[in-house]
Parts: sequence; structure tokens; C-alpha cells
Amino acid sequence: MTYIVTTDYTINKIAAPSLPLAPQQWNPQYQDQLSNVLRLYFNRIDDFIARLQTSSGGAGIQLPYGAFSSYTSQSTTANTATLLTLSNTDFSNGVSIASSKITVDYAGIYNLQFSVQVQNLDNAPQDMYIWLRQNGTDISGSTGVIGLPARKNPGDPSHDIKGWNYFLSMNAGDYIQIYWSPTIATFTIPTYAASGTPTKPSTASVVATLSFVSALST
Repeated sequence: MTYIVTTDYTINKIAAPSLPLAPQQWNPQYQDQLSNVLRLYFNRIDDFIARLQTSSGGAGIQLPYGAFSSYTSQSTTANTATLLTLSNTDFSNGVSIASSKITVDYAGIYNLQFSVQVQNLDNAPQDMYIWLRQNGTDISGSTGVIGLPARKNPGDPSHDIKGWNYFLSMNAGDYIQIYWSPTIATFTIPTYAASGTPTKPSTASVVATLSFVSALST
């Protein structure tokens, strides 16, 4: 279950109550009224605290997040807009992925972070462009340019890992896609197998996370 604690319910309904004025003489009806007001107030506090509990009972705040990756080498033709493939869900709570569309269940400001493993097999320097689309529309200002030098030799490409992040305003049901386009088909996004000397784990071609930052401004 996802809890977003910055809501009207959790913030406004725990305001200090207006206590009834005490009579000059003891009155059982006043005591009952006072006890009822305090009971409702403390129940709201208890409910607010319960909303800060994780499912395992530890203290914390559960907010939407998603972490996704790909272990598939990706390539495309030169100068062609191509959807970056994300096929694995590593962690998910209120953020999901299908057909490489990262979709949110709740409105808010989100931080998208991603990194790509890149390599250039060409014998000349080449570039790659990466940008974002929200609900199928390119996001102005989101394009980044990656440049790699020429390969070292025919069997040894130049390679690097690049990453950056964006803040995004998203409504419930909105989705984000990452697109890329190289200047040559031999500029690719590979995955590397585990290797030895020393032992190193495999390399994901793409890693992306989307994390809830704040409720939308009203």
C-alpha cells in the first residue's frame, strides 16, 4: 500500500480541537462532552501515526517509487528516434512499467534518474542523443548529447556510462518514456556479462528510477 502523508486528511484533521468551556460547577454532561472531543482528537493522532507505519511495523513513510533496468544490448539505425527498452522491475510501489512506459498511480513531482552504458565501435568520434517523452509528447529541454571518441581498435570500442536526472510534474496515470538516437548504428547501448580477474558482476545496459518528491502545488 502507498501512503502519501502530505494530504488534506493527514494534515488538516489533526488540528487542535476547540474544547468546551467548563461550567462553574461540576457537570457530568460537560465531562462527557470534553472526553468525547479529546477521544476524537487522539483517535486522529493515532490514525496519523498509523499512516507512518510500514507494512512490517517499523516507523517510516511509504512513498511511490520504481526502479527498472534492462540487460539487453540495444542498437538502432542512425538518426532514428528509438524507445529505450526497460524490461525488468527491480522495485515498485505506485510506479509501474509496461512496454517501457513508466507510469505513476499518484499525482506529484517526481525525480527521474537514469544511466546508460554506451559504446562506439566506429573508427571516428560519434554522438548519441537522449530525451524524454511524457504521455507521448517530447519534453522541451530534455535532450542530452553524449559524445564518444573513436574505437581503440576493431575489437575494443570506446565506452562510458552516462546518467542524469529530471524533476517531472505528473498527474495520476501519466507515463514517461526515454528515447535515444545515435549518429551511427555502431554507437550502441550494450550489456556486459560478468567477468573475472577480478571477479566483476554483469552490467545493465539501462537503469532508471522514478521517485516521488512532493505533492503538486495547489
